[in-house]
Amino acid sequence: MDEVRVPLEAVKGRGAATWLAHRFERDSRQVFHDGWDTLGEGLAQPREPLRTEVMWEDARSIISSNESPDVYFDRSINPYRGCEHGCIYCYARPNHSYINLSPGLDFETKIVAKRNIATVLRAEMARKNYEPRLIAIGTSTDCYQPVERELRLTRSVIELMHETRHAFSLVTKSSGVERDLDLIAPMAAMGLASVNVTITTLDAELTRKLEPRAAAPHRRLRILRTLAEHGVPCGVSLAPQIPFLTDDMEQVLEAAWEAGARSAFYHVLRLPWEVSPLFKEWLEVHYPQRAQRIMARIHDMRGGKDYDSDFATRMKGAGPWAELIAQRFQKASSRLGFNRERVHLDATAFRRPGAVGQGSLF
Repeated sequence: MDEVRVPLEAVKGRGAATWLAHRFERDSRQVFHDGWDTLGEGLAQPREPLRTEVMWEDARSIISSNESPDVYFDRSINPYRGCEHGCIYCYARPNHSYINLSPGLDFETKIVAKRNIATVLRAEMARKNYEPRLIAIGTSTDCYQPVERELRLTRSVIELMHETRHAFSLVTKSSGVERDLDLIAPMAAMGLASVNVTITTLDAELTRKLEPRAAAPHRRLRILRTLAEHGVPCGVSLAPQIPFLTDDMEQVLEAAWEAGARSAFYHVLRLPWEVSPLFKEWLEVHYPQRAQRIMARIHDMRGGKDYDSDFATRMKGAGPWAELIAQRFQKASSRLGFNRERVHLDATAFRRPGAVGQGSLF
């Protein structure tokens, strides 16, 4: 009898459909029909909702450095590893492989929280040789994902930034950022803080599949409006752009401008390591009729491959399709007025923190 694969099904509230084996595993498992007449019965059984599990980590360092020439920052902080938002395209998914977890459903359900983040960050900033420069928060996983409501690790970082007058920017797709406006707004008034909100598309139905636990598009526009009303310099991220899926770039830019965003940027879809098979599974579940066309256009932008890590092209791609996306972005941004003035955050206002538990004398 020919092997019959069990068809993939969407998992409610999650982006990935499987616990994809990570690249360091020796064994790979695949579900298939065993020949008994029980396949239909099994598929008819409702699946239990997957619960989120928080795994604590005592980090040895908090500030990460990079020398990538294609990003605007060289220092970053990520309070969490893994992300409940479940964005299927997230390029941070492969990092779960290093802790022997699946970049698929484990990435969305097993969240590693750096519980000592504020203590270690304070110690790093207190060093005599510490040189203050802009720090980007939440560059890999969203710093305001749902577990932040209870854990408040991001807030503890921003409290320290506020105390030390340390410049920072952050990117999010969550309304949780509004809860910290009591800290962010005063820092923005001093030229020390800016916020970017990711809006991949205005299509709410697509968003529920692409970014299942993130805020709806209309809610993200309201976040921008709230930030602008509080005087916080804010921008919109249109990352990632996916051919034949996120095709409303101009409409997103127009809505973001109206909401108060004054800077904008985009990246095209990146599929490093395990993100590639996960995205293909996602296409099989949600858009099987378009899957071949979408992957063909991605290959057009990546030299015939799923992904090319070359710094020159990894963010924007190459070839006619990449050029078309770039032209659309440039023309729409120019027409609306985006990026006319660059936000300069002040790194000179930094005040070195005292030891743990020691308040400032000034």
